[in-house]
Amino acid sequence: MPTSDLRSAPAPRALVPRLQVLAAALLFSSGGAAIKAVHLTSWQVACFRSAVAALALLLLMPEARRRPNLRILAVGAIHAATLILFVQANKLTTAAGAIFLQATAPLYVLLFSPWLLKERVRGADIFYMGALALGLGCFFLGLDPVSATAPNPLLGNVFAALSGLCWGLTIMGLRALGRAGGEGEGAAATAAVWGNAFAFAACLLWALPVGETRPMDWGLIAFLGLFQVAFAYVFLTRGIGKVRAIEASLLLLLEPVLNPLWAWIVHGEEPGGWSVAGGAVILAATAAKSWWDVRRAAAPVPV
Repeated sequence: MPTSDLRSAPAPRALVPRLQVLAAALLFSSGGAAIKAVHLTSWQVACFRSAVAALALLLLMPEARRRPNLRILAVGAIHAATLILFVQANKLTTAAGAIFLQATAPLYVLLFSPWLLKERVRGADIFYMGALALGLGCFFLGLDPVSATAPNPLLGNVFAALSGLCWGLTIMGLRALGRAGGEGEGAAATAAVWGNAFAFAACLLWALPVGETRPMDWGLIAFLGLFQVAFAYVFLTRGIGKVRAIEASLLLLLEPVLNPLWAWIVHGEEPGGWSVAGGAVILAATAAKSWWDVRRAAAPVPV
């Protein structure tokens, strides 16, 4: 084989995991526009989306078919709260508000990890926490105007902020599972299945009875459960282990960038100036923090 072929051979293998992470971010980003397009209540969307997702994850991820322990069930319960709150937020506020406020999850990880995970907070983390808090505050300094796709921006922003808190707790729970007995990826997949199962069960009482619906509504529910949740999670877990942390973090920023764009294209939804400013602060802070962490990890240790 020529030398040039030897040099180019690993390129496709290196490209695949990056494309998998990008595919996950792309699928995740469709949530806001698709949720708003379903003519069902927020409880019904959260209920039926999670039912589809739980079944799909069981079929797609054999490692998720395991008996859960109490730790996995606890993480699944917190994940269920994240799923429900995110749907509620998207039905009440703009897609930009919902996704950017959920993206403040690292703020809560840094706040609570010293107590829950015994992980030390560094000086640079304080600046990052401040930037995320500033971005979060922008969404409440100037609310988006009431519209057909955002009928109650204030309440929606509260739900979105709570979804960020729950997502941060979920991340810490998954990290704790990875530490406990080498459960790793299988435990995370099992927690995702149970999180969706819990979300389905928690919403079912408020989801019934189902009134008049359109075939498109059920098609969108199937899309949300199968692609926006299940396939996205599969792509993410398959690809992220083979991509450097800085690349994964930056590739996943595609989700909050595209989420409001899809809502604008599909629904004509335009976030207000404060939401745009808050989102820009959160994105910039996350990108800078990812770059700084990798740069610090690569620095030589003084002897």
